[in-house]
Amino acid sequence: MARFKDYSYEQGKLIPITYREQILPDTFEYALNHIIDNEIDLSVFESKYRNDETGAPAFDPAILLKIILFAYSKGITSSRKIAQCCTENVVFMALSADTQPHFTTIASFISSMEKQITSIFRDVLLICTSENLIGKNMFAVDGCKISSNCSKEWSGTRSGFKKKKEKLEKSIKFLIKKHMHLDLNSNDSLELEQMKKEKKAIEKLSAKARKIKKWLQENRDKKGKGPKPIQSNITDNESAKMTSSHGVIQGYNGIAAVDDKHQVVVHAQAEGSGNETDMLKPMTDGIRDNFKEINESEDVFEEAQLTADSGFHSEDNMKMLDKEEIDGYVADNKFRKRDPRFDNVDKHKNNSLRIDRNNRGKKYFTPSDFSFDKKSKRLFCPAGKEMKIKCPNFQSGPGGYTGVSYRGDRENCLNCDLRDKCIRNKDTAVRQVAILDKSIKGRKGQYTQKMIDKFDSLRGREIYSKRMGTVEPVFGNIRSALRLDRFTLRGKIKVNIQWNLFCIVHNIGKIFRYGYAIA
Repeated sequence: MARFKDYSYEQGKLIPITYREQILPDTFEYALNHIIDNEIDLSVFESKYRNDETGAPAFDPAILLKIILFAYSKGITSSRKIAQCCTENVVFMALSADTQPHFTTIASFISSMEKQITSIFRDVLLICTSENLIGKNMFAVDGCKISSNCSKEWSGTRSGFKKKKEKLEKSIKFLIKKHMHLDLNSNDSLELEQMKKEKKAIEKLSAKARKIKKWLQENRDKKGKGPKPIQSNITDNESAKMTSSHGVIQGYNGIAAVDDKHQVVVHAQAEGSGNETDMLKPMTDGIRDNFKEINESEDVFEEAQLTADSGFHSEDNMKMLDKEEIDGYVADNKFRKRDPRFDNVDKHKNNSLRIDRNNRGKKYFTPSDFSFDKKSKRLFCPAGKEMKIKCPNFQSGPGGYTGVSYRGDRENCLNCDLRDKCIRNKDTAVRQVAILDKSIKGRKGQYTQKMIDKFDSLRGREIYSKRMGTVEPVFGNIRSALRLDRFTLRGKIKVNIQWNLFCIVHNIGKIFRYGYAIA
């Protein structure tokens, strides 16, 4: 018969621990501990405290900063989880010297770092510069769209929220009326159980209706660049609904400028908008300011180049780069079509929906069959129905002509007797027509055309080809290795703090891996 060693869970063992010896050399935590103790100016936090004569001693900012950055390096963003780690994980215990800060202290410290975060970021950037990790040859700017701590369910305009509130109130009235009938006529246990569930549903629906009502009383629609309002969010109104590689999300755009030598982030900023055209100027200013603050006497853009994708392209941005003498290479939305390497791209597309004009078997109406009044700019279809303006500043792709595009009324098009002669694709609901001014071709801004000529040169294409390999791995590291797949804070200021903290962790990781003096 087999024999096994005896064991007992009743026994105990005292294990002596020296916290400094738990922070081992050649580890990330060792580099983090050394940098915060010796390289970061923590005096910027002193203005937050007023307890020199009265009040309890506060937790040292060095301790809080160490455990927060180390937690972020492990993908831990919850303040409760960080506090728990300080009581269970020996490395957290060592970094915090077993002080065990409460989760509210940690959360408050992170949320109130608006004025200090820039100083900490620049101190880490200074270390990267002294360790020769920044080449200052090319900076790549791009955005990473990340979900926020709120739901798309609570996004919309005031008119949409009013309709939603009315639907909720209608559902509540229906359930209440149903309950009144059951209370009088039923003793069935199953129906009584269903009543309990529906009472909870009424409470939830009522809470949602009150939430919407309160928001409508206190807020107005957010204004966009066009005449129509953009969607607000009841939970976090500074976040935005935006299209990303993960589908449509409610979140923020984490924008970063990255040096191409070791992929160090030289400036970072979070914005509650999917439109990146307004962010190129703040990013270039931020890069300049950061290098000036770390005692770089010359303008960093005197030698460094700047690359950005088509999301940052606009005539105003190209003018800004030209006036500030920044050697920028910003793609426009047609740059791939002009690339000779993409000449045969059409053969890989699905041609099943293409129309063979020579074998159609019937005549279709062309724009010349539509009646256009130049004075009033009104367009009438062959059936005599007036069409609506869809885009007043339409520009055609290949020819570069400008004009006005029109769209038919859905009800008129669906019930029109001439539909078979007007609409080629049966899945299309309405006819669209563009009236182009062919006397003006290729109306591009002076600075946009200048950028296109510069971008399409052999040197321009070669420099831009480095952009993706510079900035995208940074976002891959932050989203995958550091596991920032969702901002846990709300509001632009707090989200910007969290985004900068993750970029700081990324940069400290570069110092740990490639630095010589610190490891």
